[in-house]
Amino acid sequence: MIYFTSDTHFNHDSIRKHCNRPWDSVEEMDKALIDNWNKCINPGDTVYHLGDFAFGGHEIVKNYRNKLNGKVHLILGNHDYRNRIHNIEDLFSSTNNMLTLKYNHEKIVLCHYPMRSWDSSCHGSYQLHGHSHGLIEPIGKQMDVGVDANGYMPLSITQVMQKLLITGNKNEDEREKDENITCRTKLQD
Repeated sequence: MIYFTSDTHFNHDSIRKHCNRPWDSVEEMDKALIDNWNKCINPGDTVYHLGDFAFGGHEIVKNYRNKLNGKVHLILGNHDYRNRIHNIEDLFSSTNNMLTLKYNHEKIVLCHYPMRSWDSSCHGSYQLHGHSHGLIEPIGKQMDVGVDANGYMPLSITQVMQKLLITGNKNEDEREKDENITCRTKLQD
């Protein structure tokens, strides 16, 4: 199974206050996030973590990574760039700035940041992101997969596609208008 998540911010105490997370300590937060992860994800599953994995150097990141099930592909977030100096790349199945997946003939663009326009957005592709901690409205077929926006749980590909289809149906007129503007702009260039 394929899963998505973002913005776990392991070992980052101030994120509890900044995002109003419901734990009294960073240790409680980390334990709950790890437990939630491992309830959903089996060792053979694939996880795309869309950035801001953990605070700390190589050994700290390694400690958190070793507690989590699954083959984890990290899309680097703004806080992960600080960790690149600690060579965290060897702790993940892959590390990328951005990645495009194909799932059931659908294109899914993965990036830490929400984007106004993304590859094939005017042709029905999806964009999954983190960074905003559930505080911004999606545009078109876009979704924040961060823990703060999703009950502190990872989401399966099935859950993501179901949510995007429901959201897409509710905003069909708006999405079509946005996509037509984007496509017309592309064609005029």
